[in-house]
Amino acid sequence: MHTQRMAVSVSVLALLTLAACGTESGSGSGSGDGSDTVQSDVPVTGVAWSVDSLTVGGKKTEAPAGSRLEIDPKGRAKAGFGCNHIGADARVEGDRIIFGKPVSTQMACDETTEKAEKAALAAMDGEVTAKLSGEKLTLTTEGGDTIALSEEKPAGLVGTRWAVNTLLSGETATSVPADLPKERVPHLTFGKDGTVHGNSGCNSFHGKAAVKGSTIDFGPPAGTRKMCPEAEMEVERAVLAALDGPATYTIKGSTLTVTSKDGKGIGATATPAESEGTQEHG
Repeated sequence: MHTQRMAVSVSVLALLTLAACGTESGSGSGSGDGSDTVQSDVPVTGVAWSVDSLTVGGKKTEAPAGSRLEIDPKGRAKAGFGCNHIGADARVEGDRIIFGKPVSTQMACDETTEKAEKAALAAMDGEVTAKLSGEKLTLTTEGGDTIALSEEKPAGLVGTRWAVNTLLSGETATSVPADLPKERVPHLTFGKDGTVHGNSGCNSFHGKAAVKGSTIDFGPPAGTRKMCPEAEMEVERAVLAALDGPATYTIKGSTLTVTSKDGKGIGATATPAESEGTQEHG
């Protein structure tokens, strides 16, 4: 089979709530000298971080666009660079983060992405120091390797071109094949007029999408009716199943998750819209 996919835990797409520990007073009456103050953890959990670069062994690697790292309040770190999913246990203690041995899915990636993933696996192994400066975060290992990150601001649902990279089905999440032709990578854009259009993996489509609060009510899509190789048709069926009727959505940084009432869903990343064209509405 010319594509390779690997199912991963749906927790890969779990969108996190802010759970940064703040400074709080101890149970005593307090002497005013700070001696009864509980140490604060650096507020890095529950935040969507964009990975800017990684420096391992003195060699700096620029991270591919859309690279992300999150540390969930339950003690799990998740990173992605556009191909494989990387996960590791993570515990925050003051300005230190202790990572467990990282594990990764094993899809074949392009050379740039593979280089970034290897650098991340090396840096996310053991104890690091976390230094926060405004919206910038630097993680430094004991050996001097670093991961430079920036806090992501939530992308807007409407007007953003969302590239679909993950397919949800109940308890599992499956990566969209990395070797799909560029023009067949599924994506969608929501309009201010309550519509949605894009490509579902083979065919372009458009339809109604009424947004209210955290829900989207999708109308039946219309579009082209081309036939494509089975791998692309399989992706298309999964995408369209998620965009059928009422669904809930969440946005964390540049990541959108849409889940229908029957558990079918998609995970997508905000991307530049230069490849949009009028043909998408066909």
